[in-house]
Amino acid sequence: MKNEKLTFTCGEGGEAEEFFVVEQTRLNGVTYLLVADSEEDDAECLILKDTSTPEEKDSVYEMVEEEVELNAVLKVFEELLEDVEIEV
Repeated sequence: MKNEKLTFTCGEGGEAEEFFVVEQTRLNGVTYLLVADSEEDDAECLILKDTSTPEEKDSVYEMVEEEVELNAVLKVFEELLEDVEIEV
């Protein structure tokens, strides 16, 4: 899934936004995506968490906002992407 461009439907209004998947990891049975708004070096990044249930046809991702969870996942992504600097 790396470097794949995905379209996410955001919010109640159903506004579509495109992001590039930089990296994917799984922690404690939960899938996380590091996505960027462009392929440029200074792109804005988000960490998204798959919150969908097995019964759901489509994946449901939410932005990780809880600080402890965010820092733990960020550390994993930094280890996976040795040559990339991620700033919070």
